[in-house]
Amino acid sequence: MRVSAVAAVGVLIAAGVSACGGGDGSKAQGATPPASTAPAKPKGPAPAKAAPQPIVIAFGGDTHFEGQLRSRLAHASTALGPVASTLRAADLAMVNLETAITTGGTPAPGKEFTFRAPPSALTALRRAGVDVASMANNHGMDYMEEGLRDSLAAMKRSGFPIVGIGRNADEAYKAYRTTVKGNRIAIIGATQVLDDNLVSAWTATGAKGGLASAKDVPRMVQAVKDARKGSDLVIVYLHWGQELKACPLPRQQELAKALIGAGADIVVGGHAHVPLGGGYLQGRYVHYGMGNFVFSSAHGATAKSGVLLLRVEGRKVTKAKWKPALISGGLPIPMTGAAAAAEVKRWNGLRACTGLSARP
Repeated sequence: MRVSAVAAVGVLIAAGVSACGGGDGSKAQGATPPASTAPAKPKGPAPAKAAPQPIVIAFGGDTHFEGQLRSRLAHASTALGPVASTLRAADLAMVNLETAITTGGTPAPGKEFTFRAPPSALTALRRAGVDVASMANNHGMDYMEEGLRDSLAAMKRSGFPIVGIGRNADEAYKAYRTTVKGNRIAIIGATQVLDDNLVSAWTATGAKGGLASAKDVPRMVQAVKDARKGSDLVIVYLHWGQELKACPLPRQQELAKALIGAGADIVVGGHAHVPLGGGYLQGRYVHYGMGNFVFSSAHGATAKSGVLLLRVEGRKVTKAKWKPALISGGLPIPMTGAAAAAEVKRWNGLRACTGLSARP
């Protein structure tokens, strides 16, 4: 198992790995030593629990495996290309999985674009260093109820954590919980974007499966409050905004404020297919749009991509870094040199219309 080291996010994160590292992209907190055969001897008071360590969290944007990307799933360990090294170096990595995980089902009526991928997509994400994904988006149920059942079954078989979907509303809004370097983390996924004719069919309720809807603000606020209990860090990954619009909508800003008020520490999201700005709101970190990530149809402005790297200490994001990439052949290729510096400068400028601050 591989243990990543936290480096300053102001420089390229090149985390150290242990010599016993496996090749599956998993991240762990250390191997458990074999049990001793000798009887335990009291040594005085039990040692105090180690304090949580600083961690680096990586976020990528919209991800699917359409077009030329489908064939890459035949080689899961390299399916995401060179950006995987950045994801693996982080202590926790997350993306928006913009597809149903199914080989069957019926395409949603009235949709111009419908996305699906086989269960091997989850293997590819794991091998690339992705630890959790949200499927709460306007393509997560592209193959309707059968596609949802297949997605949930694939999630269960693989053990790959997915948030924002479930057999009912309680499951869809439920946080995924994990502990990373002593930090108890809760992650929620939800979507503010759904086709008007599909809102009822796709939204999870007490009686049927579906997606967690961020249109129901009171339910989102309660989900954050529930996640806050027993957690050191609460993350909300949202699908929100307007396609190709590089500034957040008022409803995004209102939702971000409500979730921060309820106890969220990090609120991030996407949908616009172009990057938006990020910064601080009431001392917590908000990012309004990651843009495309692994996306077959990206070109021009929609090919601008990247990985958001956040250094976190306790509940505080102490450093935010945008590692820019340019999508080619559906894959985000990390930028370097002057081109990367120019893109980071442009990204910082996107904050101007967000109402967010550069510092806590």
